[in-house]
Amino acid sequence: MWPSRGGQERRGATFHALRGSSGRVPRWCALLLGLACAVGPKYEKPTVSTPPAYKEASSREIPGTTWVAAQPSDAVLRGHWWEMFQDPVLNGLEERVDLSNQNIAASMAAFAEARAVVKQARAQYFPTVTTSPGVTVSHTPVVPGVPAQSGSVTDYAFPFDASWAPDLWGRIRNTVRGNVAAAQASAADLENARLTAHAEVAVDYYQLRTQDALKQVLDSTVSAYRESLKLTQALYETGIDSEEAVAQAETQLDTAEASATNVGILRAQYEHAIALLIGEPASSFSLSPAPWTAEPPLIPAGLPSQLLERRPDIAASERLVAQANAQIGIATAAYFPSLTLTGSVGVESTSLASLFTWPSRVWSVGAELAETLFDAGLRRATVQQFEASYEQAVATYRQTVLTAFQQVEDNLSTLRILSQQIGQQDTAVKASQHYLTLATDRYKLGLDPYLNVITAQTALLGNEQTLANLRMQQMTASVGLIEALGGGWQASQLPSPAEMLGQERGRQAGASSG
Repeated sequence: MWPSRGGQERRGATFHALRGSSGRVPRWCALLLGLACAVGPKYEKPTVSTPPAYKEASSREIPGTTWVAAQPSDAVLRGHWWEMFQDPVLNGLEERVDLSNQNIAASMAAFAEARAVVKQARAQYFPTVTTSPGVTVSHTPVVPGVPAQSGSVTDYAFPFDASWAPDLWGRIRNTVRGNVAAAQASAADLENARLTAHAEVAVDYYQLRTQDALKQVLDSTVSAYRESLKLTQALYETGIDSEEAVAQAETQLDTAEASATNVGILRAQYEHAIALLIGEPASSFSLSPAPWTAEPPLIPAGLPSQLLERRPDIAASERLVAQANAQIGIATAAYFPSLTLTGSVGVESTSLASLFTWPSRVWSVGAELAETLFDAGLRRATVQQFEASYEQAVATYRQTVLTAFQQVEDNLSTLRILSQQIGQQDTAVKASQHYLTLATDRYKLGLDPYLNVITAQTALLGNEQTLANLRMQQMTASVGLIEALGGGWQASQLPSPAEMLGQERGRQAGASSG
């Protein structure tokens, strides 16, 4: 399906060629590569296998489906995707998610932290300059027989020290690349947190509205059962029916009333869940009951290959692969010598008045070259560690892609099957209503016992509840499909390395960097 070790061999080829058969880096290599050398593997985006089309593409031939194949109008799935459902109440709730959701706030802080780490790594490109002004007072004791001055001497110093470690082998460059990739992954995680929060609000909202619909069904059922009880009592009083039938009618009414009350438990829980998602205390948030008016929108599914650029979790996983690749370069740079340049300039004098005069100047320059001669295989093991981490990141990335395809297909098949099942269930509800009408008429005429009416009423209530739940599943699957497709997000929206470093440059595709 995809190569397993080819990438690893390709990454190690350059490094092993530099090391040679002895395991040490030849001296001529350092001279030949010069200051511009950056050791380590060049990053290539891992390959994944993508099908040419979704398996559920045939569902577009079925009336009532809620998605369409890829069209130039795919741009309709953008930004505020919840507006496709045309529900003003839902729109108002979704607008509050970005402002107050604490999971999103935490992800924003994590992204800001990752961006700061990028700037920290970039600072290593430049020299470090320090100053340490000081005043030193020293006293020389009098030694008998030794002709020397005694007393206190004050020394004034105002030095500036600088040190710089040139990035000879790309350690800093790879560190910056790795941190940029990690920050881009954090940015994608932020978008994924946004997408998840918005989707959860929509799902909880439609589940709440389902409870409203079920409450309406049960309230209508209670009213119908109450009328049936009155009819049964009237027939009992005229001697046509028995006391047993009255007891049956009362039991059925009491049960329906209890069920109508029980609906309030789930409704309250969904209401509290929505309050949490929009960042409000559950105690101060409420949604008024409303009748069910939701209809699933048309959702452009696009092509499977487009999914790789639409899902923020896929983008985050791919950026982590780039970070792992950069870590190999950082570990490889440890095989090469490091150069540190130091310098100091300043003034020093025993007189404050002459401190800033030309004779008081002091300076020094120096260079230090360091190389590890023996480490018992530590550097090699470190490189192997990060090579394994890279392979793990690639496997995680490919698993994320496979999961994304699964989620899209799951929701497409769910919507296809539900569109058929809802039509069948709607027919079952109409048949149950007709059955109840016939059973009630025959009971009024004394042809059938009240048990037949109870059976018909129970069948109608069950079918109406099933239909309400199926409609809820259809709406939540529509939301799930939008979430599985990325909610209209694009990988090109990731911040570029220039934006990570705070430079004033146009936005670039962050997914292609590294």
